[in-house]
Amino acid sequence: MTDNEIQTLVKENNLEHIAIIMDGNRRWAKEKNLPSAMGHKKGVDALKATVRACDDFGIKYITVYAFSTENWHRTPEEVNFLMDLVAHTIKNQIEDLHENGVVIKFIGNTSQLSKKLQKIIFDAEEKTGKNQGVNLQIAFNYGARDEIKTAIQKISQKVLDGEIKTKDINEELISSELYTKSIPDPDLLIRTGGEKRISNYLLWQIAYSEILVFDEFWPEFGKEQLKQSVIEFNRRNRRFGE
Repeated sequence: MTDNEIQTLVKENNLEHIAIIMDGNRRWAKEKNLPSAMGHKKGVDALKATVRACDDFGIKYITVYAFSTENWHRTPEEVNFLMDLVAHTIKNQIEDLHENGVVIKFIGNTSQLSKKLQKIIFDAEEKTGKNQGVNLQIAFNYGARDEIKTAIQKISQKVLDGEIKTKDINEELISSELYTKSIPDPDLLIRTGGEKRISNYLLWQIAYSEILVFDEFWPEFGKEQLKQSVIEFNRRNRRFGE
């Protein structure tokens, strides 16, 4: 199908938001007898290609799982590399992303990151905040259980402070305390690398998302795979729990 035909499917199906678990960077590198760092670097290339494809297809929001709260358990060498990689990538790609109208937003507990990386993240969000193109949410030091716990703590404090009553707690209020409060919930969740699990990702937000698993590792993902995702989404009969 052509890009225009995919755009039509996106509009007809009201496909606004795609969430992705970018899995398989290390396995891709291992299969090719390359260091893990090469897999992560190729993963960055795949993300750039996917963001461009979202723009081509008229998909407004994309949220990607870049670093989970559990990833701190990896070797210090790999953790440090990933921190350096995201800093390097932002600094080197920010102008291109900005010129293409991409809005960058990091979701997760960024307060645990180094002051240097926090500054890089803040500057990227500030620079692109008024753009009108694809909204790219990067889940970094993110865990859905931690996100929900934090939301509950904030709501509980509001009850203690007398700002709200317990009867005021509803789904809308909980959603308003999540990192994704300003964007619609994902319509489609994609996971690469063949694994069929959620991995503590957007647990509240994906309640009614369609799920699609690709056997390909993340470095192999790109425009063609995203096109296949839109076509498959078009085949689904969304029931929203009914």
